[in-house]
Amino acid sequence: MKLISLLLMLISLLIACDEAQPHLEEIRERGELRVLTRYGPTTYYVKGNELAGFEYELTQRFAEYLNVKLKIIVPDNLGDMFNLIEHGKADMAAAGLSITPKRRDRFHFGPVYQEVTQQLVYRNGNRIPENITELYNGQLEVMANSSHIELLNSYKEDIPELTWTENKELDSSGLLELVELEMIDYTIADSNDLVANQTLFPELRVAFDLSEPESLAWAMSLSEDGSLSAAMVSFFDQMEESGDIDRLIEKYYGHIRRFDYIDTKTYYRRIQTRLPEYEQLFKKAAEKFGFDWRLLAAISYQESHWDPQAVSSTGVRGLMMLTQVTAEEMNIDNREDPAQSIDAGAGYLASMLARLPERINEPDKTWIALAAYNVGLGHLEDARILTESDNKNPDIWPDIKEYLPLLAKKKWYTQTRYGYARGGEPVRYIQNIRRYYDILLQDNVGSNQVLPPNNTNDTTSQQTPAAL
Repeated sequence: MKLISLLLMLISLLIACDEAQPHLEEIRERGELRVLTRYGPTTYYVKGNELAGFEYELTQRFAEYLNVKLKIIVPDNLGDMFNLIEHGKADMAAAGLSITPKRRDRFHFGPVYQEVTQQLVYRNGNRIPENITELYNGQLEVMANSSHIELLNSYKEDIPELTWTENKELDSSGLLELVELEMIDYTIADSNDLVANQTLFPELRVAFDLSEPESLAWAMSLSEDGSLSAAMVSFFDQMEESGDIDRLIEKYYGHIRRFDYIDTKTYYRRIQTRLPEYEQLFKKAAEKFGFDWRLLAAISYQESHWDPQAVSSTGVRGLMMLTQVTAEEMNIDNREDPAQSIDAGAGYLASMLARLPERINEPDKTWIALAAYNVGLGHLEDARILTESDNKNPDIWPDIKEYLPLLAKKKWYTQTRYGYARGGEPVRYIQNIRRYYDILLQDNVGSNQVLPPNNTNDTTSQQTPAAL
Protein backbone atom coordinates (compact mmCIF):
# COMPACT_ATOMS: atom_id res chain seq x y z
CA MET A 1 0.00 0.00 0.00
CA LYS A 2 2.86 2.34 0.87
CA LEU A 3 4.52 1.50 -2.44
CA ILE A 4 1.34 2.38 -4.36
CA SER A 5 1.02 5.68 -2.47
CA LEU A 6 4.63 6.51 -3.24
CA LEU A 7 4.13 5.75 -6.93
CA LEU A 8 1.01 7.89 -7.05
CA MET A 9 2.91 10.75 -5.41
CA LEU A 10 5.74 10.47 -7.93
CA ILE A 11 3.25 10.42 -10.82
CA SER A 12 1.55 13.55 -9.43
CA LEU A 13 4.88 15.33 -9.15
CA LEU A 14 5.82 14.40 -12.72
CA ILE A 15 2.46 15.68 -14.00
CA ALA A 16 2.91 18.93 -12.06
CA CYS A 17 6.43 19.40 -13.45
CA ASP A 18 5.20 18.66 -16.94
CA GLU A 19 2.45 21.25 -16.57
CA ALA A 20 4.75 23.94 -15.12
CA GLN A 21 4.42 27.07 -17.23
CA PRO A 22 7.64 28.31 -18.86
CA HIS A 23 8.87 31.58 -17.36
CA LEU A 24 8.63 33.46 -20.65
CA GLU A 25 5.04 32.35 -21.20
CA GLU A 26 4.19 33.49 -17.67
CA ILE A 27 5.62 36.96 -18.43
CA ARG A 28 3.66 37.21 -21.66
CA GLU A 29 0.46 36.01 -20.02
CA ARG A 30 0.69 38.64 -17.29
CA GLY A 31 1.70 41.22 -19.95
CA GLU A 32 4.46 42.65 -17.80
CA LEU A 33 8.24 42.30 -17.44
CA ARG A 34 9.25 42.96 -13.83
CA VAL A 35 12.74 44.45 -13.64
CA LEU A 36 14.80 45.33 -10.58
CA THR A 37 17.20 48.25 -10.92
CA ARG A 38 18.66 51.17 -8.96
CA TYR A 39 18.59 54.94 -9.30
CA GLY A 40 21.64 56.42 -10.98
CA PRO A 41 22.89 58.10 -14.16
CA THR A 42 23.96 54.77 -15.66
CA THR A 43 20.77 52.90 -14.81
CA TYR A 44 17.46 54.70 -14.17
CA TYR A 45 16.82 58.34 -13.34
CA VAL A 46 14.66 61.40 -13.88
CA LYS A 47 15.89 63.57 -16.76
CA GLY A 48 13.89 66.78 -16.82
CA ASN A 49 10.33 65.52 -16.53
CA GLU A 50 11.00 62.14 -18.16
CA LEU A 51 12.55 58.84 -17.20
CA ALA A 52 15.89 57.90 -18.70
CA GLY A 53 18.98 55.79 -18.16
CA PHE A 54 20.97 53.24 -20.11
CA GLU A 55 19.52 50.23 -18.26
CA TYR A 56 16.03 51.72 -18.33
CA GLU A 57 16.03 52.21 -22.08
CA LEU A 58 17.65 48.84 -22.76
CA THR A 59 15.07 46.97 -20.65
CA GLN A 60 12.29 49.02 -22.22
CA ARG A 61 13.41 47.79 -25.62
CA PHE A 62 13.55 44.24 -24.31
CA ALA A 63 9.99 44.55 -22.99
CA GLU A 64 8.88 45.80 -26.41
CA TYR A 65 10.71 42.85 -27.99
CA LEU A 66 8.65 40.54 -25.76
CA ASN A 67 5.51 42.57 -26.53
CA VAL A 68 4.81 43.31 -22.86
CA LYS A 69 4.89 46.38 -20.60
CA LEU A 70 7.90 47.26 -18.48
CA LYS A 71 7.52 47.43 -14.71
CA ILE A 72 10.49 48.97 -12.91
CA ILE A 73 11.08 48.09 -9.25
CA VAL A 74 13.71 49.96 -7.22
CA PRO A 75 14.65 48.22 -3.94
CA ASP A 76 16.11 50.16 -1.02
CA ASN A 77 19.61 48.80 -1.57
CA LEU A 78 21.69 46.30 -3.50
CA GLY A 79 21.30 43.62 -0.85
CA ASP A 80 17.51 43.79 -1.10
CA MET A 81 17.76 43.59 -4.89
CA PHE A 82 19.78 40.39 -4.70
CA ASN A 83 17.36 38.84 -2.22
CA LEU A 84 14.35 39.71 -4.38
CA ILE A 85 15.81 38.25 -7.55
CA GLU A 86 17.10 35.18 -5.73
CA HIS A 87 13.61 34.42 -4.41
CA GLY A 88 11.89 35.04 -7.73
CA LYS A 89 10.11 38.26 -6.72
CA ALA A 90 11.00 39.80 -10.08
CA ASP A 91 11.91 38.44 -13.50
CA MET A 92 15.40 39.94 -13.69
CA ALA A 93 17.77 42.60 -12.38
CA ALA A 94 19.24 45.21 -14.73
CA ALA A 95 21.43 47.46 -12.62
CA GLY A 96 24.91 47.55 -14.10
CA LEU A 97 25.82 44.31 -12.34
CA SER A 98 29.32 42.90 -12.80
CA ILE A 99 29.63 39.15 -13.23
CA THR A 100 31.76 37.90 -10.35
CA PRO A 101 32.54 34.34 -9.16
CA LYS A 102 30.40 34.73 -6.03
CA ARG A 103 27.48 36.13 -7.98
CA ARG A 104 27.66 33.24 -10.42
CA ASP A 105 26.99 30.95 -7.45
CA ARG A 106 23.76 32.85 -6.73
CA PHE A 107 22.44 33.98 -10.11
CA HIS A 108 22.13 33.12 -13.75
CA PHE A 109 23.41 35.88 -16.08
CA GLY A 110 22.31 36.90 -19.54
CA PRO A 111 24.60 38.03 -22.40
CA VAL A 112 27.39 40.51 -21.69
CA TYR A 113 26.61 43.99 -23.05
CA GLN A 114 29.30 46.25 -21.58
CA GLU A 115 32.65 46.18 -19.77
CA VAL A 116 33.76 48.36 -16.87
CA THR A 117 36.80 48.70 -14.62
CA GLN A 118 36.76 49.26 -10.86
CA GLN A 119 38.63 52.47 -10.00
CA LEU A 120 39.82 54.10 -6.78
CA VAL A 121 38.43 57.64 -6.63
CA TYR A 122 39.79 60.58 -4.61
CA ARG A 123 39.23 64.35 -4.57
CA ASN A 124 41.36 66.76 -6.57
CA GLY A 125 43.85 68.56 -4.32
CA ASN A 126 44.29 65.70 -1.88
CA ARG A 127 47.26 63.36 -1.79
CA ILE A 128 47.21 60.85 -4.63
CA PRO A 129 47.70 57.27 -3.41
CA GLU A 130 49.98 55.31 -5.70
CA ASN A 131 48.60 51.89 -4.77
CA ILE A 132 46.16 50.13 -2.47
CA THR A 133 48.71 49.92 0.36
CA GLU A 134 48.69 53.72 0.80
CA LEU A 135 45.10 53.87 2.05
CA TYR A 136 45.83 53.07 5.69
CA ASN A 137 45.47 56.67 6.87
CA GLY A 138 42.43 57.51 4.73
CA GLN A 139 38.76 56.62 5.02
CA LEU A 140 37.59 54.26 2.28
CA GLU A 141 33.84 53.77 1.99
CA VAL A 142 32.14 51.48 -0.53
CA MET A 143 28.64 50.31 -1.39
CA ALA A 144 27.52 47.27 0.60
CA ASN A 145 26.93 44.02 -1.33
CA SER A 146 28.76 45.43 -4.35
CA SER A 147 31.42 43.75 -6.46
CA HIS A 148 33.81 46.25 -4.86
CA ILE A 149 33.54 44.32 -1.58
CA GLU A 150 34.55 41.10 -3.29
CA LEU A 151 37.56 42.85 -4.81
CA LEU A 152 38.64 44.37 -1.48
CA ASN A 153 38.36 40.99 0.23
CA SER A 154 40.71 39.55 -2.38
CA TYR A 155 43.20 42.35 -1.66
CA LYS A 156 42.88 41.84 2.08
CA GLU A 157 44.30 38.34 1.79
CA ASP A 158 47.68 39.93 1.02
CA ILE A 159 47.14 43.21 2.91
CA PRO A 160 45.56 42.33 6.32
CA GLU A 161 45.78 46.00 7.43
CA LEU A 162 43.41 47.12 4.67
CA THR A 163 40.11 48.40 6.10
CA TRP A 164 36.97 49.97 4.70
CA THR A 165 33.40 50.89 5.61
CA GLU A 166 30.41 49.30 3.90
CA ASN A 167 27.54 51.74 3.30
CA LYS A 168 24.08 50.16 3.07
CA GLU A 169 22.27 53.45 2.50
CA LEU A 170 24.08 55.17 -0.37
CA ASP A 171 24.65 54.04 -3.93
CA SER A 172 27.73 54.76 -6.03
CA SER A 173 26.59 58.31 -6.89
CA GLY A 174 26.02 59.09 -3.21
CA LEU A 175 29.48 57.90 -2.26
CA LEU A 176 31.08 59.87 -5.07
CA GLU A 177 29.34 62.96 -3.72
CA LEU A 178 30.81 62.29 -0.25
CA VAL A 179 34.29 62.26 -1.80
CA GLU A 180 33.49 65.51 -3.65
CA LEU A 181 32.37 67.09 -0.35
CA GLU A 182 35.48 65.76 1.45
CA MET A 183 33.35 63.77 3.88
CA ILE A 184 35.31 60.63 3.03
CA ASP A 185 38.73 60.24 1.43
CA TYR A 186 38.11 57.47 -1.09
CA THR A 187 35.52 55.28 -2.69
CA ILE A 188 35.52 52.67 -5.44
CA ALA A 189 33.40 53.21 -8.53
CA ASP A 190 32.89 51.39 -11.79
CA SER A 191 34.38 53.37 -14.66
CA ASN A 192 31.00 53.99 -16.31
CA ASP A 193 29.53 55.32 -13.04
CA LEU A 194 32.42 57.73 -12.62
CA VAL A 195 32.20 59.03 -16.19
CA ALA A 196 28.45 59.60 -15.82
CA ASN A 197 28.87 61.45 -12.50
CA GLN A 198 31.95 63.54 -13.22
CA THR A 199 30.10 66.49 -14.71
CA LEU A 200 28.12 66.67 -11.44
CA PHE A 201 31.21 66.21 -9.26
CA PRO A 202 34.07 67.87 -11.20
CA GLU A 203 36.66 67.56 -8.41
CA LEU A 204 36.72 63.75 -8.59
CA ARG A 205 39.84 62.01 -9.89
CA VAL A 206 40.93 58.43 -10.54
CA ALA A 207 43.98 57.33 -8.56
CA PHE A 208 44.35 53.99 -10.37
CA ASP A 209 42.43 51.00 -11.68
CA LEU A 210 41.78 48.26 -9.16
CA SER A 211 40.58 45.56 -11.53
CA GLU A 212 40.82 44.25 -15.02
CA PRO A 213 37.78 44.97 -17.25
CA GLU A 214 34.68 43.23 -15.87
CA SER A 215 31.56 42.18 -17.77
CA LEU A 216 28.10 43.61 -17.09
CA ALA A 217 24.97 41.52 -17.64
CA TRP A 218 21.39 41.11 -16.47
CA ALA A 219 20.84 38.71 -13.56
CA MET A 220 18.11 36.12 -13.07
CA SER A 221 17.28 33.52 -10.44
CA LEU A 222 19.18 30.25 -10.72
CA SER A 223 15.78 28.57 -10.94
CA GLU A 224 14.99 30.40 -14.20
CA ASP A 225 14.00 27.66 -16.64
CA GLY A 226 15.98 29.07 -19.56
CA SER A 227 13.08 30.48 -21.58
CA LEU A 228 13.70 34.11 -20.53
CA SER A 229 17.48 33.82 -20.90
CA ALA A 230 17.02 32.34 -24.40
CA ALA A 231 14.89 35.35 -25.32
CA MET A 232 17.65 37.62 -23.97
CA VAL A 233 20.22 35.95 -26.21
CA SER A 234 18.02 36.50 -29.27
CA PHE A 235 17.33 40.10 -28.23
CA PHE A 236 21.00 40.98 -27.76
CA ASP A 237 21.95 39.24 -30.99
CA GLN A 238 19.45 41.51 -32.75
CA MET A 239 20.73 44.61 -30.92
CA GLU A 240 24.32 43.74 -31.86
CA GLU A 241 23.53 43.01 -35.49
CA SER A 242 21.57 46.24 -35.93
CA GLY A 243 24.20 48.32 -34.13
CA ASP A 244 21.55 49.57 -31.68
CA ILE A 245 23.54 48.53 -28.60
CA ASP A 246 26.52 50.65 -29.73
CA ARG A 247 24.21 53.56 -30.48
CA LEU A 248 22.65 53.30 -27.04
CA ILE A 249 26.08 53.33 -25.42
CA GLU A 250 26.97 56.37 -27.54
CA LYS A 251 23.73 58.07 -26.53
CA TYR A 252 24.45 57.80 -22.82
CA TYR A 253 28.25 57.95 -22.75
CA GLY A 254 29.50 59.31 -26.09
CA HIS A 255 29.18 62.99 -25.20
CA ILE A 256 30.72 62.76 -21.71
CA ARG A 257 33.82 60.65 -22.32
CA ARG A 258 35.99 63.74 -22.72
CA PHE A 259 35.87 65.54 -19.38
CA ASP A 260 36.92 69.20 -19.31
CA TYR A 261 37.46 70.13 -15.67
CA ILE A 262 37.97 73.88 -16.09
CA ASP A 263 35.06 74.27 -18.50
CA THR A 264 32.70 72.38 -16.20
CA LYS A 265 33.64 74.44 -13.15
CA THR A 266 33.08 77.65 -15.10
CA TYR A 267 29.74 76.38 -16.41
CA TYR A 268 28.43 75.68 -12.91
CA ARG A 269 29.44 79.15 -11.81
CA ARG A 270 27.72 80.81 -14.78
CA ILE A 271 24.53 78.82 -14.19
CA GLN A 272 24.31 80.79 -10.96
CA THR A 273 25.59 84.17 -12.18
CA ARG A 274 24.53 84.56 -15.82
CA LEU A 275 21.72 82.16 -16.67
CA PRO A 276 19.02 83.69 -14.39
CA GLU A 277 19.15 86.93 -16.40
CA TYR A 278 18.13 85.14 -19.61
CA GLU A 279 16.08 82.21 -18.30
CA GLN A 280 12.68 83.75 -19.04
CA LEU A 281 13.76 84.62 -22.58
CA PHE A 282 14.81 81.02 -23.18
CA LYS A 283 11.48 79.81 -21.80
CA LYS A 284 9.49 82.21 -23.97
CA ALA A 285 11.31 81.13 -27.15
CA ALA A 286 11.06 77.46 -26.18
CA GLU A 287 7.30 77.70 -25.76
CA LYS A 288 6.97 79.52 -29.09
CA PHE A 289 8.96 76.96 -31.11
CA GLY A 290 8.34 73.75 -29.14
CA PHE A 291 11.73 73.19 -27.51
CA ASP A 292 12.92 72.50 -24.00
CA TRP A 293 14.24 75.85 -22.79
CA ARG A 294 17.25 74.14 -21.24
CA LEU A 295 18.29 72.85 -24.65
CA LEU A 296 18.22 76.43 -25.98
CA ALA A 297 20.22 77.56 -22.95
CA ALA A 298 22.79 74.81 -23.57
CA ILE A 299 23.11 75.86 -27.23
CA SER A 300 23.55 79.48 -26.21
CA TYR A 301 26.24 78.59 -23.67
CA GLN A 302 28.15 76.66 -26.32
CA GLU A 303 27.81 79.60 -28.69
CA SER A 304 28.56 82.57 -26.44
CA HIS A 305 28.93 81.45 -22.80
CA TRP A 306 25.79 83.57 -22.25
CA ASP A 307 27.58 86.77 -23.24
CA PRO A 308 25.23 88.97 -25.33
CA GLN A 309 28.19 91.03 -26.61
CA ALA A 310 30.17 88.01 -27.80
CA VAL A 311 31.71 88.43 -31.29
CA SER A 312 33.73 85.85 -33.20
CA SER A 313 36.57 86.42 -35.67
CA THR A 314 34.13 85.58 -38.48
CA GLY A 315 31.63 88.24 -37.43
CA VAL A 316 28.91 86.11 -35.82
CA ARG A 317 27.64 87.71 -32.64
CA GLY A 318 25.23 87.72 -29.73
CA LEU A 319 23.91 85.09 -27.31
CA MET A 320 23.17 82.66 -30.15
CA MET A 321 26.11 83.83 -32.32
CA LEU A 322 24.08 84.55 -35.44
CA THR A 323 25.51 85.51 -38.82
CA GLN A 324 24.23 88.66 -40.51
CA VAL A 325 22.58 86.47 -43.16
CA THR A 326 20.71 84.44 -40.51
CA ALA A 327 19.65 87.62 -38.73
CA GLU A 328 18.18 88.97 -41.95
CA GLU A 329 16.49 85.65 -42.68
CA MET A 330 14.92 85.70 -39.20
CA ASN A 331 13.95 89.38 -39.50
CA ILE A 332 15.92 90.81 -36.57
CA ASP A 333 17.89 94.04 -36.62
CA ASN A 334 20.06 93.74 -33.49
CA ARG A 335 21.97 90.51 -32.94
CA GLU A 336 23.29 91.75 -29.59
CA ASP A 337 19.80 92.18 -28.16
CA PRO A 338 19.26 89.04 -26.00
CA ALA A 339 15.54 88.69 -26.73
CA GLN A 340 16.01 89.04 -30.49
CA SER A 341 19.02 86.72 -30.54
CA ILE A 342 17.36 83.91 -28.56
CA ASP A 343 14.12 84.14 -30.53
CA ALA A 344 15.97 84.12 -33.86
CA GLY A 345 18.25 81.28 -32.82
CA ALA A 346 15.32 79.12 -31.73
CA GLY A 347 13.43 79.97 -34.91
CA TYR A 348 16.43 79.13 -37.07
CA LEU A 349 16.87 75.76 -35.33
CA ALA A 350 13.16 75.05 -35.80
CA SER A 351 13.56 75.79 -39.52
CA MET A 352 16.44 73.28 -39.70
CA LEU A 353 14.23 70.64 -38.07
CA ALA A 354 11.40 71.38 -40.49
CA ARG A 355 13.69 70.88 -43.49
CA LEU A 356 14.81 67.42 -42.39
CA PRO A 357 12.90 64.31 -43.53
CA GLU A 358 9.92 63.46 -41.32
CA ARG A 359 11.08 59.85 -41.00
CA ILE A 360 14.03 60.85 -38.77
CA ASN A 361 13.21 60.10 -35.14
CA GLU A 362 14.14 61.93 -31.97
CA PRO A 363 16.56 62.53 -30.42
CA ASP A 364 18.60 62.02 -33.61
CA LYS A 365 16.56 64.65 -35.44
CA THR A 366 17.51 67.35 -32.96
CA TRP A 367 21.23 66.49 -33.04
CA ILE A 368 21.18 66.42 -36.86
CA ALA A 369 19.36 69.77 -36.96
CA LEU A 370 21.99 71.20 -34.59
CA ALA A 371 24.71 69.98 -36.93
CA ALA A 372 22.96 71.87 -39.75
CA TYR A 373 22.67 74.92 -37.45
CA ASN A 374 26.44 74.79 -36.97
CA VAL A 375 27.87 73.74 -40.34
CA GLY A 376 25.01 74.48 -42.74
CA LEU A 377 22.31 72.28 -44.24
CA GLY A 378 24.25 71.76 -47.48
CA HIS A 379 27.33 70.34 -45.78
CA LEU A 380 25.10 68.22 -43.54
CA GLU A 381 23.43 66.72 -46.60
CA ASP A 382 26.85 65.99 -48.09
CA ALA A 383 27.74 64.07 -44.92
CA ARG A 384 24.44 62.18 -45.00
CA ILE A 385 25.11 61.15 -48.62
CA LEU A 386 28.59 59.91 -47.65
CA THR A 387 27.03 58.01 -44.75
CA GLU A 388 24.48 56.31 -46.95
CA SER A 389 27.04 55.50 -49.64
CA ASP A 390 28.99 53.52 -47.05
CA ASN A 391 25.87 51.48 -46.15
CA LYS A 392 25.35 53.33 -42.88
CA ASN A 393 22.15 55.03 -41.74
CA PRO A 394 21.90 58.70 -42.84
CA ASP A 395 19.00 59.26 -40.43
CA ILE A 396 20.80 58.63 -37.14
CA TRP A 397 23.33 60.92 -35.52
CA PRO A 398 25.86 58.25 -34.35
CA ASP A 399 26.41 57.21 -37.98
CA ILE A 400 26.42 60.71 -39.49
CA LYS A 401 28.96 62.02 -36.96
CA GLU A 402 31.48 59.47 -38.22
CA TYR A 403 31.35 60.98 -41.71
CA LEU A 404 31.12 64.71 -41.02
CA PRO A 405 34.89 65.02 -40.30
CA LEU A 406 35.60 63.57 -43.75
CA LEU A 407 34.38 66.85 -45.26
CA ALA A 408 37.75 68.35 -44.29
CA LYS A 409 39.67 65.77 -46.35
CA LYS A 410 40.25 66.34 -50.05
CA LYS A 411 39.63 62.71 -50.95
CA TRP A 412 36.08 63.08 -49.68
CA TYR A 413 35.02 66.71 -50.07
CA THR A 414 35.88 66.66 -53.77
CA GLN A 415 33.10 64.08 -54.16
CA THR A 416 30.48 66.33 -52.55
CA ARG A 417 28.24 69.09 -53.85
CA TYR A 418 29.13 71.76 -51.30
CA GLY A 419 32.83 70.94 -50.90
CA TYR A 420 35.16 71.56 -48.00
CA ALA A 421 33.88 72.03 -44.44
CA ARG A 422 35.39 71.72 -40.99
CA GLY A 423 33.18 68.72 -40.33
CA GLY A 424 34.75 67.87 -37.00
CA GLU A 425 33.40 71.09 -35.51
CA PRO A 426 29.69 70.13 -35.43
CA VAL A 427 30.64 66.80 -33.81
CA ARG A 428 32.41 68.57 -30.94
CA TYR A 429 29.70 71.26 -30.92
CA ILE A 430 26.92 68.75 -30.29
CA GLN A 431 29.01 66.76 -27.84
CA ASN A 432 29.42 69.89 -25.71
CA ILE A 433 25.77 70.94 -26.00
CA ARG A 434 24.62 67.50 -24.88
CA ARG A 435 26.90 67.70 -21.85
CA TYR A 436 25.69 71.20 -20.91
CA TYR A 437 22.10 70.14 -21.47
CA ASP A 438 22.47 67.04 -19.28
CA ILE A 439 23.81 69.16 -16.41
CA LEU A 440 20.83 71.53 -16.63
CA LEU A 441 18.45 68.56 -16.66
CA GLN A 442 20.12 66.74 -13.78
CA ASP A 443 20.17 69.88 -11.65
CA ASN A 444 16.54 70.76 -12.56
CA VAL A 445 17.72 74.33 -13.10
CA GLY A 446 14.99 76.93 -13.07
CA SER A 447 12.22 74.52 -12.15
CA ASN A 448 10.70 72.95 -9.09
CA GLN A 449 12.60 69.93 -7.82
CA VAL A 450 11.47 66.82 -9.67
CA LEU A 451 10.99 63.96 -7.23
CA PRO A 452 12.28 60.50 -8.08
CA PRO A 453 9.61 58.23 -9.51
CA ASN A 454 7.81 55.77 -7.26
CA ASN A 455 9.54 52.47 -6.63
CA THR A 456 7.32 50.76 -9.16
CA ASN A 457 6.43 52.18 -12.54
CA ASP A 458 4.68 51.08 -15.69
CA THR A 459 6.20 53.23 -18.38
CA THR A 460 7.05 53.33 -22.04
CA SER A 461 7.90 57.03 -22.43
CA GLN A 462 11.06 58.33 -24.11
CA GLN A 463 12.93 61.62 -23.87
CA THR A 464 12.96 63.90 -26.91
CA PRO A 465 15.13 67.01 -26.62
CA ALA A 466 13.08 68.99 -29.08
CA ALA A 467 9.82 68.91 -27.16
CA LEU A 468 10.03 67.90 -23.53
